[in-house]
Amino acid sequence: MSQYWSPLVKSLTPYVPGEQPKITNLIKLNTNENPYGPSPKVLEAIRSVADDNLRLYPDPNADQLKQTIADYHKVNKSEVFVGNGSDEVIAIAFQALLKQAHPILFPDITYSFYPVWSDMYEVTYNTVPVTDSFEIDIQSFNQKNGGIIFPNPNAPTGRLLALENIKALLEMNTESVVVVDEAYIDFGGTSAIELVKDYPNLLVIQTLSKSRSLAGMRVGFAIGHADLIEGMERVKNSFNSYPLDKPAQAAATASFLDEAYFQGCCTKVIASRDQLTQELTQLNFEVLPSAANFVFAKHSTEDAEALAQQLRDRSIIVRYFNKPKIDQYLRISIGTQEECDSLVTALKEILK
Repeated sequence: MSQYWSPLVKSLTPYVPGEQPKITNLIKLNTNENPYGPSPKVLEAIRSVADDNLRLYPDPNADQLKQTIADYHKVNKSEVFVGNGSDEVIAIAFQALLKQAHPILFPDITYSFYPVWSDMYEVTYNTVPVTDSFEIDIQSFNQKNGGIIFPNPNAPTGRLLALENIKALLEMNTESVVVVDEAYIDFGGTSAIELVKDYPNLLVIQTLSKSRSLAGMRVGFAIGHADLIEGMERVKNSFNSYPLDKPAQAAATASFLDEAYFQGCCTKVIASRDQLTQELTQLNFEVLPSAANFVFAKHSTEDAEALAQQLRDRSIIVRYFNKPKIDQYLRISIGTQEECDSLVTALKEILK
């Protein structure tokens, strides 16, 4: 039936998400999900709206959620945008802010959805090489552009760009929008949200999928100058005027009201990440410094794809990318401490 596809669809190379196998007793360390469930307050909030009123449309503007996010991050509600996961928020930013006369810029090793959106929305782009140690070099972005986007920490490497470097990038790049995709920021970095008040061209995007354990609810948000947010609202209201359902709005709002639970989950993930990094290093892996809820690791002698397969044979799934520069690395999500211990035990057996 491809004869009915538009020329654009025929040219697309879709994003390939991490595998979601339907197998029981599996240790799943391939999609960067939080190993700990959402706050009990979140579950109660979902139950509270699971009633007859689901026959009614949700609040199209998600005003309560926006106000909660604004209060949490100490910004104005007019500076907050929400959508179905950070992927939808970023996609709308591509349409509203990044489709310009000049090519946009993003790192050559980065979230592989960026070139997909670029092709989908016919946004021209150039990639900027990361350093030999997979760091983002802001000086490489000092060129004419229609916008800049990058994850911080970067994906799939986990490397963090310090806030002072983001500030320097903003000082250098004042004529186009800079989008900082902070899906993993809560696991070891400082958010650039505090810079929004000083830089009207900065848009910071976050998700509740990772640190707030709500991947199954699909909620993301952006914070930026009210003019940027208004542009995104214009696209959203021309595309999907009711993006977040009632349970999602209730769950997301509640997640910001249980700070102790949120911080506790992040602390456990960080501790397991640091321990796993040490244990992998002892097994002759090179592990990049990570500020995310995953590590990016390469063994000194063993082939990454073969290791991934041997782990799969032991019911442990990690992410392997068959791409230039990173085809000898494995991205390993941080699971519970027990899951991380099982991974290390399996690797010791394989490497014997």
